[in-house]
Amino acid sequence: MSQPVPGWPAKYDGPVEAPATGHDWLGLTDEVLPVAAVYEWSVLPSCGAVALFSGTARDHAEGREGVEELVYEAYDEQVMPRLAALVEQIRQRWPMVGRVALLHRVGALSIGESAVVVAVSSPHRPEAFEAARFAIDTLKASVPIWKKERWTGGDDWALGAQHVEG
Repeated sequence: MSQPVPGWPAKYDGPVEAPATGHDWLGLTDEVLPVAAVYEWSVLPSCGAVALFSGTARDHAEGREGVEELVYEAYDEQVMPRLAALVEQIRQRWPMVGRVALLHRVGALSIGESAVVVAVSSPHRPEAFEAARFAIDTLKASVPIWKKERWTGGDDWALGAQHVEG
């Protein structure tokens, strides 16, 4: 079994709160994601840019109209170590980055709710945009979280799901 990330509980089933210290905010929760708090936490005096991405539940998917709900499941023991590894990659590629937040929701989400929030602060906008884009793309490809769609008349795993790498 993998070791938990220092400073984080072994079970991630409660509210996600900003860390009191440090520059990384990682979380997996079944609670509503605190998008505004992520933005506020990301701002630093040394950083003139914050790029924030929030992936929200929408009412349709490839070949499926009338999606009413999304349900996310995760391989809990692997999520936090993979998020931590992703932050390490970001900090190696963009050493000027200030704060990084990677939060994902599990459980049932209504249309319009945030499933994932990524925020990156840096002194300048190009690095913030690049690092945030890398973060969400890599998170979706390497962190073991799966989505089930529920629509009028049925439910099934998302058709556009990616295979988890690594």
